[in-house]
Amino acid sequence: MVEGLPANGALARAITGSPWGTVEYQLAKALDRLGRMEVDFRNANRAEKSAAQEYPEPEWRPGDPTPKQKAKAERKAQRQARTGHLRLVRQLTPQHADLA
Repeated sequence: MVEGLPANGALARAITGSPWGTVEYQLAKALDRLGRMEVDFRNANRAEKSAAQEYPEPEWRPGDPTPKQKAKAERKAQRQARTGHLRLVRQLTPQHADLA
């Protein structure tokens, strides 16, 4: 009964643990390449004095953090860096500890 099921069907996705099939991954890869090709074309044909465009962010894939998760992680890293900086200021310059 299971032999006739499609290779990228719901059962196959459940077994592999990925919500995407091969078609979705190939489509995301094609979109990434198309975006890079478009930027390459624009940069090759831009005016000499204009700035070059940067490559676009790759398409989201399962397992990658969402933009919301990325922003949250970035805010957390900034808080940790600020806390570490303030700790150093208090330790190294006691006269400025109240300013930090």
